[in-house]
Amino acid sequence: MIHNIMAEFLGTALMIVFGVGVHCDEVLNKTKYRGSGHLFAITTWGFGITIVLLVFGGVCINPAMAFAQAILGMIPWNCFIPYCVAEFLGGLCGACIVYVMYADHFKASEDVVDLVAIRNIFSTNPNIRNLSRNFFVEAFDTFVFLSSVLGIERYSEKMLPIGVGILVWAVGMGLGGPTGFAMNPARDLGPRLAYTLLPIKNKTDNDWQYGLLVPGIAPFVGAVCAALFARGFLGI
Repeated sequence: MIHNIMAEFLGTALMIVFGVGVHCDEVLNKTKYRGSGHLFAITTWGFGITIVLLVFGGVCINPAMAFAQAILGMIPWNCFIPYCVAEFLGGLCGACIVYVMYADHFKASEDVVDLVAIRNIFSTNPNIRNLSRNFFVEAFDTFVFLSSVLGIERYSEKMLPIGVGILVWAVGMGLGGPTGFAMNPARDLGPRLAYTLLPIKNKTDNDWQYGLLVPGIAPFVGAVCAALFARGFLGI
């Protein structure tokens, strides 16, 4: 179990290094890839998660996925909380590593880059705030994502890393516009806490109300729906 917990921590940290790193590249002043756009960012997220799954195997790297797997009996319930803690800490650690890597660029972006854009390097936030609709979008995105992951795994476990990478790309492009498609409480809340703790100047409000409600809770609703769909329709 200790090895699995370490894999969840390291896998989530590596995912965030890729994901928060690409947002630093796209947003911060004087990076080589500034302004590359959402296609660049979503592709990096997809490729990064593929690499994580190739390196660490069938890790959850997502409390919502751990929840769905526990419901389905794929992991024991006594693993759920330790996995969630490891994933959250991995998200926090990965975001802090990225800050150290890009510290000079954060400094070069002071009074140059919009404060909300810098905050959104770390966490997801909607351009149009409508909490009930944002909640539905995040729950539905998570349902589609987790159901598809479980379906891919049932079809071919060897194809899982590549399949999930393609899936992240598709969900991000097709469904990610309203909320930024966190689909993962550790992906959002770990880096969101890092933004709060790190010595970034001129911080704006971190919007914990949104963070705790939408990317914090909605993915678990999507996970329940995904588990029911996987049991009732996919026969898992």
